[in-house]
Amino acid sequence: MQRQSATVGGGTGFINQITFLNIMHRMNMEDFDLNLLHVFGAVHATRNVSRAAQRLGLSQPAVSHALTRLRLALQDPLFVRAPGGVRATARAEHFAGFVEAALRTLDVALHETDSFDPATSQRAFTLHMSDLATGELLPALLPVLRREAPGLRLEAVQLDPVAIGGALDQGALDLAFGYLPGLAAAHRYDLFDQRYVVLLRADHPLRRRVRSRASLRTLEFILVKSHSEPAKALHRLGLEARIRLTIPHFAVVPALLANSDLAVIMPVRPAEHYAKQHGLAVIEADLGLPPFTIALHWAWRVHNDPGHRWLRALVVQALAEPLKRGAAGKARRDL
Repeated sequence: MQRQSATVGGGTGFINQITFLNIMHRMNMEDFDLNLLHVFGAVHATRNVSRAAQRLGLSQPAVSHALTRLRLALQDPLFVRAPGGVRATARAEHFAGFVEAALRTLDVALHETDSFDPATSQRAFTLHMSDLATGELLPALLPVLRREAPGLRLEAVQLDPVAIGGALDQGALDLAFGYLPGLAAAHRYDLFDQRYVVLLRADHPLRRRVRSRASLRTLEFILVKSHSEPAKALHRLGLEARIRLTIPHFAVVPALLANSDLAVIMPVRPAEHYAKQHGLAVIEADLGLPPFTIALHWAWRVHNDPGHRWLRALVVQALAEPLKRGAAGKARRDL
């Protein structure tokens, strides 16, 4: 199976950047003071001119004067009086997202270095991954990090899918790992394909009878809420009445299956890991679910950051088991 890197246009950060530049182009950029954007951002965040001045280390009159200049440039009042401070106008709310993206982009450009030394780096990276992805990636990644980047720190988080794109654009996330079809990130790298299977204990009395959709009606299931597709499959197959246990994550699934006649629908790679470690059996049943692709996602704003490029290549290397050696080498160039 050939792997390739794919760049997907239309990420929200890229759109914000272009729209913001169009807005600024309509203003006189040669005379525009970028410090006004910092003032705008502080007032928008605090909803109070005095608190914004304190945050910026400026006097209140200086902040008020900066707002006046920006109001004249944009031909909009931007903020109006409200209880406890000020309230943004509709145009200011629209403008705020562009300002935040632009300031973050400038910050990246100013602080980005030409090189990254993993052996001495103390950087921290935040990765989105599900509970299954954590078990898939971290055991493979940590030994390499310990050897090549002993001072580097990782934080794994699991966000709501609708929040991932914004977190990548805003710099709250560095990478997102998994099957994220609704993500409009600027870049992605396809890692491996997955399919859903049934997992149950090896000596389950119905193990050898489960293959067809009809035979699935003889099983009783665990539903894991952190993955939505198995729930959809159980619904389509009319098996919702066969759900006996609902849990939030997969971590306890092996112990539950090993000590019961329950079954679970889950992706094949972690299912095979569980089967090997806990005496379980993987069943390739007709679930009516299409295969899907696990990918690595990141924002346009960090695409050329040396540290990010190094970490992305390391993730691909750590998961290179299903990849051909040449494809893994190509990944380092494409990432």
